[in-house]
Amino acid sequence: MLDVYRSLDILIIKSHSVKPLLYLFHICVCLFEVLEALNMEEMMSTISCWMENPPHSLVSTHEESTEEIPILIIEGFLLFHYKPLDTIWNRSYFLTIPYEECKRRRSTRVYKPPDVPGYFDGHVWPMYLKHKKEMENVSWEIVYLDGTKSEEDLFSQVYEDLTQELAKQKGVRVTA
Repeated sequence: MLDVYRSLDILIIKSHSVKPLLYLFHICVCLFEVLEALNMEEMMSTISCWMENPPHSLVSTHEESTEEIPILIIEGFLLFHYKPLDTIWNRSYFLTIPYEECKRRRSTRVYKPPDVPGYFDGHVWPMYLKHKKEMENVSWEIVYLDGTKSEEDLFSQVYEDLTQELAKQKGVRVTA
């Protein structure tokens, strides 16, 4: 997995121009729920390299006529707001989640640096709502997924959707 978050040093250096710092309760906090926190140049370079030479499946197919379709999953809701990626999306998924469940999950994670008190309500949740609303205005179809479902259920739903989408395109079958 590619880690595309900028280093804390870069975030602080860039803070003069993109302001990824927020003062909550007079405490300086680095924001990671903003596009500027991501190293998009590195991500685009990695995606371009992958698209030019996608890796082959490690799973052998028994049918000679089955065409392997490489699938690249690019994860992160902020990425929908990065214009150079607009031409890459074939399918887009957005996980929806209620406030209480999102807050509960966030509280169980360990972050470095740790979230300061009030960070979830003051920044994380408002940014989620902002980006969710902005998704209504994109020019491509987005499949909304229930984020309260298990990872296995979500994987199955996305796998089935991709299988159907590929079948519509050329009558091909997805290989793992």
